[in-house]
Amino acid sequence: MTDTTQTEESKSVGEVVREAFQELGSTLIAFVKAPKALWGVNIPYVIEGLVYFGILTILGKYCSENVGLSDIQAGWVYSVVTAGITFAMLFLGGVCDKIGIPRTLTIAFFMFVVGRGLVALSGTMDLGQGLGSPMFLVMALGLATYVVAYGLYQPAAYAGVKRYTNPKTAAMGYAVVYGLMNLGAFFSGFVSPIVRHRFEGVFPPNGLTAVFWTYTALCAIALVITLMVLTRKTDAEAVERVARETAELGDGDENTSKDEETASVARPANLLFIVFVSVAAISIGAAIAATTGRLAIAPWITYVAAAGLITLSVFEFLRVRPDHPFRDGRFTFFIFILIPVQTLFAHVWLTVPYYLDRAFRGSIVSDYFEFFSNINPIVIFIVAPIVAGLTARANVYTMMIIGTLVMALPTFLLVIGPHLVPFLAYILLMSIGEAMWQPRFLQWIAEVAPPGKTGLYMGIGQFPWFLTKFVTGLYSGYFVATYIPRPETGLPTNTEFMWLIYGVIAMISPIALILARKWMMAGMMEKHEG
Repeated sequence: MTDTTQTEESKSVGEVVREAFQELGSTLIAFVKAPKALWGVNIPYVIEGLVYFGILTILGKYCSENVGLSDIQAGWVYSVVTAGITFAMLFLGGVCDKIGIPRTLTIAFFMFVVGRGLVALSGTMDLGQGLGSPMFLVMALGLATYVVAYGLYQPAAYAGVKRYTNPKTAAMGYAVVYGLMNLGAFFSGFVSPIVRHRFEGVFPPNGLTAVFWTYTALCAIALVITLMVLTRKTDAEAVERVARETAELGDGDENTSKDEETASVARPANLLFIVFVSVAAISIGAAIAATTGRLAIAPWITYVAAAGLITLSVFEFLRVRPDHPFRDGRFTFFIFILIPVQTLFAHVWLTVPYYLDRAFRGSIVSDYFEFFSNINPIVIFIVAPIVAGLTARANVYTMMIIGTLVMALPTFLLVIGPHLVPFLAYILLMSIGEAMWQPRFLQWIAEVAPPGKTGLYMGIGQFPWFLTKFVTGLYSGYFVATYIPRPETGLPTNTEFMWLIYGVIAMISPIALILARKWMMAGMMEKHEG
């Protein structure tokens, strides 16, 4: 064992990097040789990655300039859409288990076409502007349809990867689908500005409606590909092939973990929890109404009431669930302390497009803000396998500390002001940090989860991401309106102070992880010894 470790550690950096590139190449080759049904998942996934991130990049600009919403209201739209997608997955994730993956993906893409078509239609017809206008309502209906569709789509796509890969190629399958999503996101940076500039005169004031129609057409193409490639025949052939390959590897269905059984255990009903959640939802609605002046009450009162009710809801939920992951103090601390640094993910679409479009106005950066907003995905696509190779033997918790620190610190480069070189340096370093800690996040959860509860812990581990998207969307609009106001307002920008605040927020995560290192590491040792 000692000899093997020494041999592995004697590898040079060049050898590790070369192996990482070889791994990337083998991954792409494996994708080409994958069952045809997997192509039916992966090819549409590239298109969906392009459309999903492409819409996130321009949705704020569309809400502000086309629909006539304020920057704060546009932030709320982002908050509801992005958090709603995560929330929808909690309720619709099991649909594919009941009706099958091909049918679920087909329904999802059909709904994508309808939903995104409605958003495009809202900008094509003269329906007025403002919150509550017919234009806003049509757009909202389209976005709601799109949110439900994504609640079906994402779990089904990942279930498809699991279904159409064997135990030896499963990790490769997930790596490919993640990489293709990022590749699609990068392509949106080319599609959007080209279409927007070409049709600016046809779809005033900015050509964004044409971009939405283009994305709708791409969804229709993905629907056709799904129907043609992912048929019952290809599904059956893929399952048969995977079963044969699995048998050859000597790894049958007996390895189905107890995690799934644990996750499927019925939860006790709790009337108090339902009451608290319902009143909390009403309080959040009242808070928004108070903020907009539609309710004659101080906004802070409604926010405090909502926070208190949410706290009571959580307490009541956990009270009757003694084995719930949130009863594990270390686990709960870990996943929630990552929220500050995760806000930088959300700001990639909540703030960066506004920043590039407004703070760099009059330059090529502003004219092609979609491209510069989507550099991160291509960096992740290239850097992730290299970082994985370089850090494969590093301690997971240590990598979490270093990764979050590398991701958060570059934010202070933007305090210099709106200059291209610092921005590109920020994107590059932030992406490297993301590649260092994000893949290790689920690995850490798997290591600290008690036997038979890995699946449950994995699912709960995504909850803070839902909170991150929801909360960040609520305040990002205020920051945009205050520090990157619309040019027509004539108000000065102060992006330096805005990024200073965001940097300080992000730094909370690595600092807290460092301070809690001894306590957290002790917990991991206890889990392993148990």
